[in-house]
Amino acid sequence: MNEAKTALGIKILAIKKQKKWTWDEIARKLEHAPVWVCAACLGQMSMTAETAEKAGVLFDLSAEEVELLQAVPYRGSLPTQVPTDPLIYRFYELVMVYGTTWKELIQDEFGDGIMSAIDFDMTMERQPDQKGDRVKITMSGKFLPYKRY
Repeated sequence: MNEAKTALGIKILAIKKQKKWTWDEIARKLEHAPVWVCAACLGQMSMTAETAEKAGVLFDLSAEEVELLQAVPYRGSLPTQVPTDPLIYRFYELVMVYGTTWKELIQDEFGDGIMSAIDFDMTMERQPDQKGDRVKITMSGKFLPYKRY
């Protein structure tokens, strides 16, 4: 369902590599957060016309590709089987090991509900450590209580 957006994401990744750009650099040029820009370029978010036009100029995209950046995506691009990429698998592993803990702690604090992935922010940063640098990911999602009716 997302084949065209996925193909465009692969093209953007190739241009990014060829130009030796980082997601931080691209995000500054598009005036959005790096996590969101990366997700949008990989086909998981839709850009506004203004942002898509900027991306079109930045990546030398066709009018059709600029339009595709604005299309509502079919989110969730991973296959339904357990991911085999080691980095992505580790996130899957985090959910398998800590998912019930996160659920229990969030519901203990907020009640019966979920953390929104729509009203959501995420940052990623390098944390220097003498034993080896660490990856710090901060997620912030609006709490949405389940409705009783």
